[in-house]
Amino acid sequence: MPSSVWLTPLLLLVSNVFMTLAWYGHLKFKDSPLLLVIVVSWLIALVEYCLAVPANRMGSAVFTPTQLKTMQEVMTLLVFVLFSWAYFGERPTWSTGIGFSLIVAGAWFIFRK
Repeated sequence: MPSSVWLTPLLLLVSNVFMTLAWYGHLKFKDSPLLLVIVVSWLIALVEYCLAVPANRMGSAVFTPTQLKTMQEVMTLLVFVLFSWAYFGERPTWSTGIGFSLIVAGAWFIFRK
C-alpha cells in the first residue's frame, strides 16, 4: 500500500493537532467550568481518534507498531512546540531545539533498517 506510506503520517499529523488542542487549548479558558472543558475537550479528542485509529490501522500494513508510535511521538512534540508558540506565545528555545533533535535522532535509529 504505497498510499499508506504518505497518508498515515498525514492523518497522524492532523490527529495530533486535534489532540493538542483538546489537551491544552482549554488552558486559555481557566474560568470555564471544568465539566464544560472536559466535554468540549472530549469532543475534540473524538475527531483525533477518528483520524488516528484509521491511520494506525492503515499504517500497520507498512510500518511496525514501534515505528507508528515513534512517528506519532515525534509529531506530537513538533505539533506541541508549534502550538505553544502560536497559541500561548511560548517561543522555542535553543534547549527545545536540542532536545527535539535528540528525540529525532532516537527516531532515526528506530526507522533504520
